[in-house]
Amino acid sequence: MDIRDAIQERHSVRSFKNLPIEDEVKNKLNALIEQANEESGLNMQLVCDDPECFDTFLAHYGKFSNAKNYIAVVGKKSMENLDELCGYYGQSIVLEAQMLGLNTCWVGGTYGKGKCKADTEAGEKIVCVIAIGYGETEGVKHKSKPVEKLCNVSRDDMPTWFKNGMVAAMLAPTALNQQKFFVSLVGDEVMITAKRGPFTKVDLGIVKYNFEAACGHKCK
Repeated sequence: MDIRDAIQERHSVRSFKNLPIEDEVKNKLNALIEQANEESGLNMQLVCDDPECFDTFLAHYGKFSNAKNYIAVVGKKSMENLDELCGYYGQSIVLEAQMLGLNTCWVGGTYGKGKCKADTEAGEKIVCVIAIGYGETEGVKHKSKPVEKLCNVSRDDMPTWFKNGMVAAMLAPTALNQQKFFVSLVGDEVMITAKRGPFTKVDLGIVKYNFEAACGHKCK
């Protein structure tokens, strides 16, 4: 499986098998997280065997089951574009996890923030968490807005690389599946922007990572 396969096959999963993440896989995840933290300045952390984080009314309402492992996405409040960085580098781990045979779900408001066992230093905040483990299923593909509503290029005029990027962007998870992003192509430059709303800046980072990973073009 390569990164484009991972983008295609990765779907949100909330019900997990009651299985621990093997040490070898856990070590690989921690190495990936450490590398992403060094690049981004974030303080993402893998937390295992902590069912309390999802033992909340909202988590049960959100139909989480056997969710006991997660990546806490942590960063300094003072960081410029903190939410976008969290989305971008968090998604890089999500797709690597998919290639390791794991399933994931981005979680913004339905976990117990006071119960999260991530270590935060002064001036840091937990932006969100990513539930991770072995899914009961592989999840299902989410519905998407028409591509014409998500970019400024008609389907017939898209360069192949841009089309690959758009397919990946449309597969990106977004809060409540609202897809509040827009991709603009001017010459060979791509700019992705986000509308206002809860977690839309995190979504922006996720979408940017998917787009860039699928087509190799950097976005603004």
